[in-house]
Amino acid sequence: MDSAVQTLPPASDLPPSIVSFLDDKFRTNENLSGAPTLLSELQSQCGDLDRTLIDLNRRLGSSLLTYASFSDRVHGLLGGINAQLAGLGSSTRSRTSDGEGNERAEKILGEELPALAKEVARVQSVRSYAETALKLQTMIGDIEDAVSSTMKKNSWKHSARQNSEEMRLGAIKTLKLIEDVLTSVTKTHPQWAHLVSTVDHRVDRALAVLRPHAIADHRALLTSLGWPPPLATLTSSTPDTGRSTEVLNPLFTMQGDLKDQYCENFLALCGLQELQRRRKSRQLEGYNRELALHQPLWVIEELVNPISLASQRHFTKWVDKPEFIFALVYKTTRDYVDSMDELLQPLVDEAMLTGYSCREEWISGMVSSLSTYLVKEIFPKYAGQPDEDSVTGTQSQARISWLHLIDLMISFDKRIKSLIENSGILLSLQDDGNFLKVSSLSVFSDRPDWLDLWAEIELNDILEKLKPDAGDERNWTMKVQGAALLSDTEDLKAPAICSAYLRCLSSVVDRCRSLPSISMRSRFLRLAGVPIIQNFLESLLVRCQEAEGLTALTDDDGLVKVANSINGARYIESVLKEWCEDVFFLEIWSGRSDQLGISVGDQSGNVESVEGLDSGIFHEEVVKLEAFRIEWAEKLSVVILRGFEAQSRDYMKNRRQWQEKSEDGWTVSRFLVGALDYLQGKISVVEIDLNGIDFVGVWRSLAARIDRLFFSGILMSNVKFSDSGVERLGSDLEVVFGAFRAWCMRPEGFFPKVSEGLKLLKMEEEKLRSSLARGEKWMKEKGIRNLSETEVEKIVKSRVFTS
Repeated sequence: MDSAVQTLPPASDLPPSIVSFLDDKFRTNENLSGAPTLLSELQSQCGDLDRTLIDLNRRLGSSLLTYASFSDRVHGLLGGINAQLAGLGSSTRSRTSDGEGNERAEKILGEELPALAKEVARVQSVRSYAETALKLQTMIGDIEDAVSSTMKKNSWKHSARQNSEEMRLGAIKTLKLIEDVLTSVTKTHPQWAHLVSTVDHRVDRALAVLRPHAIADHRALLTSLGWPPPLATLTSSTPDTGRSTEVLNPLFTMQGDLKDQYCENFLALCGLQELQRRRKSRQLEGYNRELALHQPLWVIEELVNPISLASQRHFTKWVDKPEFIFALVYKTTRDYVDSMDELLQPLVDEAMLTGYSCREEWISGMVSSLSTYLVKEIFPKYAGQPDEDSVTGTQSQARISWLHLIDLMISFDKRIKSLIENSGILLSLQDDGNFLKVSSLSVFSDRPDWLDLWAEIELNDILEKLKPDAGDERNWTMKVQGAALLSDTEDLKAPAICSAYLRCLSSVVDRCRSLPSISMRSRFLRLAGVPIIQNFLESLLVRCQEAEGLTALTDDDGLVKVANSINGARYIESVLKEWCEDVFFLEIWSGRSDQLGISVGDQSGNVESVEGLDSGIFHEEVVKLEAFRIEWAEKLSVVILRGFEAQSRDYMKNRRQWQEKSEDGWTVSRFLVGALDYLQGKISVVEIDLNGIDFVGVWRSLAARIDRLFFSGILMSNVKFSDSGVERLGSDLEVVFGAFRAWCMRPEGFFPKVSEGLKLLKMEEEKLRSSLARGEKWMKEKGIRNLSETEVEKIVKSRVFTS
């Protein structure tokens, strides 16, 4: 026994790793009993290593033979090239003077030299291919050996586990070198596609082992760290306050070897993912690579998945209390988000995994797990409630539950967005891809039928809320104070009901803003927003038709009702036009313009094609409102003209008055007084109640109609005008013009035909006679532009001069 002890070297001569290993295995005397077992295991491991070494030597020999064969082949090719070059030199030296040398030189330059250059290039290509293939073969062999050794490791041994991690990191480094070579080959030698494909296949087989093995080790480390931590216990009375028992963050509490192991494994996983991104980028060259390249961060996924599974055990108890679900997910997300920035982000940066934010990946992972649960468990139940409750007559309760769930989702998304922005990094959340990742409303992206159902419920709820306002007559007569737009100082005199409709439409737009993609916003706005405008327009049309049907708009109340309706249409139309200039609506319209082939469903469930793509999301509704305004403003002028015509019928029929002297004391014909009084009264009513913009159209249209009425009824009625008759007509028209003088400086300009007809009647006899001879030229000289030659001739012949 003593001699055996004396043969051992002193402890000071042993390497530190062996001393540490012995100290770890033989802490007490009781551990000595396990020495035989340890010895057999070490002998077994040494045997494995010996066999691995023998295999490596065999493969090295095979590689050397392969290289030797390639070298011999290249040497032979180079020898042939040297011989050809020597022959070329001798042939040029033996050039004769009889011209044969020149012919030989031309042949060499024209045929043999290009062939020789081609052969040299081919030899160089073969040599390069051989060297590249040998280099790749060597590296692939190293990787396969590392994968094999990693699979054979004994997980309970610290030194073996550390050695396995080092081998994995070495394998990842070698894989990156292989990827560098393949990237270079792909760019410089695209014809070597078979070589690249073969190497890719062998790398795929190695990665199929490395990644699951690395993930399994990572999960084991997370379990030893105590992840997932116990979930916070929220108080059921106030879930949104976030009051809960304090839970320590295992990522902050890990120390020593465990922390080092976690960091090494973390870096290995990040290295594998970065390698995967580079390979995908190379393989998808020339295609749209963004979707394939940006995948969730694997290390964050391994943190999110255990917490998601633990949370779902609580979710099942809160199906009827979804506010607890959102509160728990938000609090869990918030409690651990700082550790992502402080601990994990530096590791991701160290791994050179560009384009990833651990904070954003953690938040998007938690939101994605919530969305998945909503799709599987919550929405199928809520989506079926409206159909079930419609049978029992309690559809309102289902609608309330659905809208409450949507409110919770919108509120949750706003808090999540603020959580991201609190990091101080401005994220492009308006981009559809980024916004979808951090929004619980992304559940609608794959289920447009649920989006349609939400829009239908939202619309029905709004229309129910509008019924009391629409049924109150005061809202249609009382004006909105200061109903002028920012871009227009004109008071549009809009009725109060417009504010109610715009308030509801604004609420739909606000909810639409929460949707994470432009296509969903556009669809929701068409289904829930546009029908509100259509309902408003239908209400306006019904009111105008009722007024027209009752009194044919002959009374002032009917005129006021139509004027208020026109004001409402003008105000809503102006607001919609201003909205369409906002960036939010421009983005929606731009997105729809890129999808000309798709169709959207209207509120009746029908499908209509997208039209008017150059004028905004509300283009069709704006066009309908404008058409409504124009139609009913024209009806106002027609109704007033009809009454004026009836009042002036006796005046128009009195043909003798144009040859009689004016009545003493009268500046206007007696038969025209009543008609003028009616005209001024009706115009005053319309002016008071109609907005200024549309009132201008009404009085101008009315003036044009009166102009045609007087022209056809007087000047073209084959009457004869004496001097006194011309004077009477001039006085009457001056009074008619005066009725419109309050809105323009020269009202006669809006009565072009009668003004020019009166101008002709006032001309001297000689000038009128010359007009018949000179025709159109004379009309241009005298400024007659609105009458035809036939009309001028008829007016001239109606003039009677007294000698």
